[in-house]
Amino acid sequence: MIEFISQNLATIIISAVVFAVIILDIVYLVRKKKQGKNICGCSGCNGCSGCNGTCSKKSAN
Repeated sequence: MIEFISQNLATIIISAVVFAVIILDIVYLVRKKKQGKNICGCSGCNGCSGCNGTCSKKSAN
């Protein structure tokens, strides 16, 4: 088992970093959604027409 880990250490570390970034991104998006903010990148647009209507439509007022 130790031999396997030592031979694949770089792959294991890179995979862990990529996995952590994905998890952090998901947490960020969930928090933004709960706050009622747009999560599609069209902040400040009217009705999110540029996002094909897929944004959160809660107003910032």
